Amino acid sequence: MTDTIADYLTRVRNAIKANHRIVEIPSSNLKKEITKILFEKGYILSYKFEDSTVQGTIKVALKYHPVTKQSAIKKLQRVSTPGLRQYAGSTELPRVLNGLGIAIISTSKGVMTDKEAKTQKVGGEVLCFVY
Repeated sequence: MTDTIADYLTRVRNAIKANHRIVEIPSSNLKKEITKILFEKGYILSYKFEDSTVQGTIKVALKYHPVTKQSAIKKLQRVSTPGLRQYAGSTELPRVLNGLGIAIISTSKGVMTDKEAKTQKVGGEVLCFVY
């Protein structure tokens, strides 16, 4: 597998379309940081890191509206791919849905959202858009 971030996003996207409550994803440090950001911003209900196997897994509990049964995540979009990396400086970071969504950025100070990167005045690789 060459693009593990795209696999992560696809597993979450497929679980949402199938109305699953929990999705299991092979673990890595970058995926753990993305999961923490999704939890902090309220896109997922909870998460759990399990290190029972060599690689470990991430169990993500997806968040749905109690009445309409719609997911909190409307769209997950991969921006930077292994074939075409997308970098942005601190001044040209993208705005997702005019500020309603988030862009997850991998910077020299760690993985963070576009708003946090702007306040810390750091740029980096634009991993994905979430809204």
